[in-house]
Amino acid sequence: MAQIQFNVEGMYCYECSRALRSFLGGLKGINKVEAEGGKVYIDYDENKIDHNEVKKIVRETVNRLGYKLTD
Repeated sequence: MAQIQFNVEGMYCYECSRALRSFLGGLKGINKVEAEGGKVYIDYDENKIDHNEVKKIVRETVNRLGYKLTD
């Protein structure tokens, strides 16, 4: 299992965090999603989903919610 962290600019709303957790948590290979205070932590199974695919999916989902990832 691996973990990746993202910083999300301006995402402090509980509903947006919940939406992100709900969507990402339902994906194959994603074991756990924590989203709080502008940070997103994802535990995933490297044998089921690639690191770059996780990054791509998170970026797309965050953008759809109207936010953006920061470095």
